[in-house]
Amino acid sequence: MEITMFPSVEKCTSDGREKDTVVADLDGTLLRSPTSFPYFALVAFDVGMKVSDIESAARAVLPKFYSEDLHPESWRVFSSCGKRCVLTANPRIMVEPFLKDYLEVDMILGSEIQTYKGRATGFVGSPGVLIGKKKADALRKAFGEEQPEIGLGDSHSDIPFMTLCKECYSVPSKPKVKAVTKDKLPKPVIFHDGRLVQRPTPLMALFIILWIPFGVLLSFVRLSAGLLLPVPLQYYAIWPIGIRLTIKGIPPAPINKCQDHSGVLFVCCHRTLLDPVFLSTALGRPIPAVTYSLSRFSEIVSPIKTIRLTRDRASDASIIKQLLEEGDLTIFPEGTTSREPFLLRFSSLFAELTDELVPVAMVNKMSMFHGTTARGWKWMDVFYFFMNPRPTCEITFLNKLQHEFTCKSGKSSHEVANYIQKVIAETLSYECTAFTRKDKYMTLAGNDGTVVKNS
Repeated sequence: MEITMFPSVEKCTSDGREKDTVVADLDGTLLRSPTSFPYFALVAFDVGMKVSDIESAARAVLPKFYSEDLHPESWRVFSSCGKRCVLTANPRIMVEPFLKDYLEVDMILGSEIQTYKGRATGFVGSPGVLIGKKKADALRKAFGEEQPEIGLGDSHSDIPFMTLCKECYSVPSKPKVKAVTKDKLPKPVIFHDGRLVQRPTPLMALFIILWIPFGVLLSFVRLSAGLLLPVPLQYYAIWPIGIRLTIKGIPPAPINKCQDHSGVLFVCCHRTLLDPVFLSTALGRPIPAVTYSLSRFSEIVSPIKTIRLTRDRASDASIIKQLLEEGDLTIFPEGTTSREPFLLRFSSLFAELTDELVPVAMVNKMSMFHGTTARGWKWMDVFYFFMNPRPTCEITFLNKLQHEFTCKSGKSSHEVANYIQKVIAETLSYECTAFTRKDKYMTLAGNDGTVVKNS
């Protein structure tokens, strides 16, 4: 076939397109990357061959990586049109959640995978992989005699379907083009899951595979150091084994307890399972932590005391009050970890129980593996965190809450909780949200995230 030269997408106007229909390819067009290898690698690393697992990964894992790969010029044109269609060789099951939920795509024409008893067979259903002429056939079948206004694709393999559109624009391959910024997306990706931090290009995927055996050994060494060494020595011991802990602000000194004086309640944002351990390491003394849900294995290996709450407000209030009478305590009002630069809603119960409140902003940096999961085995969280080449935790101690911002001054517990959420968010340049633990787990795993005690 003779190569047809189409004008570049930069020449396409996006004004007055509200009533127009746009059809775009995915790889190398709507996305900057010309290959789908990283996304297949993400699914392969995260799940087996169950169709339900693939659907789960498509909903919880892939949207973050897809959203970070959007081509700015393609998205400018695509988002300006009133009706949006994506035509792709990728399995529809992989791309549909992101395209519909985050890009508001109306129609998705993709390859269909074959299944047997709920498992993917590895084969593609009729009419096969949508490439070349098959894309044109699929588009013709979907639209009939109607001719879409705009077709976006590359200048080679997408020519057959592009010629069915009134206007055709090619998306040139520019490896250094910057992705669409988050503020230009219809919906930000607040919740996501999966273990891999970086998009697994072929080179990165190879490096991860080669690193895993060494990372597992390193993880056991780091975990053993936390279990065997007393808390006051851990700050000095973690540096030689590649763990970085940065402390900002002035940690409060221990209070000489008297009968009518409450211990300090450290109110922290929550990034990983190891947050309370790093807090104790920063303070140089073990600080008990209350948890809403923790695996039995994590409780056993924890070098600090962990106390499980019941989710019954009266019972939890009694537990926290008793612990504060005994000394200092750590609490995570979000009730779960979060990864993106957002803070979930702070539960207000803690504000009713004491005025000795110290907000703590925590940030964890992982270069290879996420140390949290909503859908996987939670007991492996600590291992994955320690498998990173150089896991880092940054702790910022903020000023103790002044009297006028506490419940004792007449503020409601919700006002206090919202205020602490706000000051922590401002410290980290994060955004406050009203989302809760339940919202996170319902989005990612379809449950409320409760871990039974014998797990």
